[in-house]
Amino acid sequence: MKRILITYAIKEEFNPVYPEGLNIRYVITGVGKAKSAMKLTRVIMEYQPDFVINIGTAGTLSHQVNDLFLCNHFIDRDYQSTKLPGIEYEIKDTTQNNILLNHWLAEAEKTGVCNTGDTFVTEISAFQGNVIDMEAYAQALVCKEFQTPFLAVKYVTDIIGQNSVKHWEDKLKDAREALTQWIEEKLRNI
Repeated sequence: MKRILITYAIKEEFNPVYPEGLNIRYVITGVGKAKSAMKLTRVIMEYQPDFVINIGTAGTLSHQVNDLFLCNHFIDRDYQSTKLPGIEYEIKDTTQNNILLNHWLAEAEKTGVCNTGDTFVTEISAFQGNVIDMEAYAQALVCKEFQTPFLAVKYVTDIIGQNSVKHWEDKLKDAREALTQWIEEKLRNI
C-alpha cells in the first residue's frame, strides 16, 4: 500500500479526507520555508512516504483567481534575487518519474512554475513563475534530498498588487473547498 504524505501550511487551506484502503498522513507545516522544511524533514524520516503532495493557496501576476495549478518546477525567489554563484534556486521535475504524479500532471488543465519566498507578496515585482507561495520550494528541496517524488497543487486566491491580503482571506473558503475536492477525486481513483 502506498504511503501518501499531504502537506498544507494552515488549517484554513484544506480539510483532510480519509478514503478507505489508503495510507495517508497529513501535516500542517506552518507558514514559510524554514518551518515547512523542518516539519517535512521530520515526517519524511518517520513516515517514509512514497510521495508528497503539497496543497495550498497562491497568488499570481498573470492568471485568474480560482485557477488550480499543478507544479513540479520551483524557484526560490529569495535566493534567485541574489544570483550568487553556487546557490541553487531552481528545482525542476520533482515527480522523479512517479507514474501517478506524472499522470495527474498530464491530465491537469494548468501546470506551471511555483515561485516561493518568505514574504507575502502584495506589490507587483518581476517574478518568474505562474504562482507565488511561501512553502513549496522548501518542500521540493527536502523531497529532492530524500529522493521522494513531490507535487504541489496551488489554488489562486489573489492577483498580486490588487489588495492581495484581503483577497486571500476572502478566498480561503473557496480554496479549501476546491483543494479538498481535488484531493478527494484523485485519491478515490488510486
